[in-house]
Amino acid sequence: MILNHYFKYFLLLFISLFLFYFEALANDNLDNKVKSLTLELRCMTCQNQSIYDSDAEFSNDIKKIVKKKFEEGKSEYEIKQFLVERYGEYILFKPLFNFKNLFLWAFPFILLAIGLFFLIFLNRKNKVS
Repeated sequence: MILNHYFKYFLLLFISLFLFYFEALANDNLDNKVKSLTLELRCMTCQNQSIYDSDAEFSNDIKKIVKKKFEEGKSEYEIKQFLVERYGEYILFKPLFNFKNLFLWAFPFILLAIGLFFLIFLNRKNKVS
């Protein structure tokens, strides 16, 4: 009978440790999400430093906002959209791929195509002469 009583305490202790372990694991996962996202965001007060690396008050506020949004169940994309609406696209190190930025993303390929066109044109002109 006494052994059964100790078994209940042992089982209760084991279950509580098990739950605390998964809570700590979930917090660690949340911290990793916050870290990975804040490394992609630019501090508006520092010179091209990420939010994660910066110690400015602005960066600390953004870290809190990002953590709060993750706790609310928001995705990375939703958090980025929220921050872009609030602070502009400058906050992102990698600009979004949308219609406004289509020229920005396509410009290197356009230059390459124009350069190849002129190179072929000049090459054919020299062969004809």
